[in-house]
Amino acid sequence: MKGRRTNYEIYWEILVFCREPRSFTSIINRCDLNSKIGQQHIQFLTDKKFLSIETLEKKRSYTTTEQAHEYISLFSQLYRKMYDSAPEFKL
Repeated sequence: MKGRRTNYEIYWEILVFCREPRSFTSIINRCDLNSKIGQQHIQFLTDKKFLSIETLEKKRSYTTTEQAHEYISLFSQLYRKMYDSAPEFKL
């Protein structure tokens, strides 16, 4: 599938990438987002408790929570059924 990603695909990318703690900058770079859009997506995911925020020595990082695993799994299953392939990062 080519073209613009849906919000659901972007959420999946962020959550999969953040299985290990990641900085805001690394998330927007890896997921190919601008700062404003990245902030909106990360805020949505933290509000839903799919991402947790950790601050260590004034550095903030984001990590996927247990609650997000169901979303990752369901999205992956749906994507496979629709496109006959697993979701992947845009890059």
